[in-house]
Amino acid sequence: MRDDLGTEVHLPAPPRRVVSLVPSLTEAVAVSAPGLLVAATDYCTHPGDLDVPRVGGTRFPALDGVLSAVPDLVLANAEENRRADVEALRAAGVPVWVTYPRTLPEALASLERMLARLDVPAPPWLSAAGAAWARPWDGPVRRAVVPVWRRPWVVLGGDTFAGDLLRRLGVHNVYADAADRYPRPPLPELLDRRPDLVVLPDEPYAFTVADGPEAFPGVPYALVSGRHLTWYGPSLAEARTLLATQLAAG
Repeated sequence: MRDDLGTEVHLPAPPRRVVSLVPSLTEAVAVSAPGLLVAATDYCTHPGDLDVPRVGGTRFPALDGVLSAVPDLVLANAEENRRADVEALRAAGVPVWVTYPRTLPEALASLERMLARLDVPAPPWLSAAGAAWARPWDGPVRRAVVPVWRRPWVVLGGDTFAGDLLRRLGVHNVYADAADRYPRPPLPELLDRRPDLVVLPDEPYAFTVADGPEAFPGVPYALVSGRHLTWYGPSLAEARTLLATQLAAG
């Protein structure tokens, strides 16, 4: 079977020891196949009772910790994890499955394919996620900027999973046509776009009512769950309802 980048991942048998370097994939595997995970990153916070060894961050995992877990397979993401680390693990003889969804349909298909590679039957939450997002948006459309970091400001650009989710909730990202997936425009440029809304997730930068909205005086803002906006996994089943509620408050 081939991962999202088209790399064929050869396994002599269904994996029984999996290390995940991606928080959303950690949750997906832990919920769907308890006991399969033998290590995860420090940022893998869901499910809350996950009790496995930690191997550092997503950008700079401790590769010796990954190898000491003796995994049959490592789960990674083309955006969250560095290619150098993926290549180092493969050079050490460890198969790595890399995901790279940039739309909701891609995410659902990617999850189904990954779980099949793990020899895990499609879980109920996966079909629930598909059903939750099946209905087209029929409400108003607002133009928004979507910062994901500040100092410097970084915003969602084009071809992003989070941008696709927002589009399906009536939010048009004013940087959706940007060549860069994560542009770094100065604040005056953001204000010159005259957005109807500023969408402020709580990760990767933890925007709050006291940190973020003050930079956009007079512009309505919505504080949203970063996990539900950017994670592709079990959270997708509830993400549409939660995000729609949070966006409506802006």
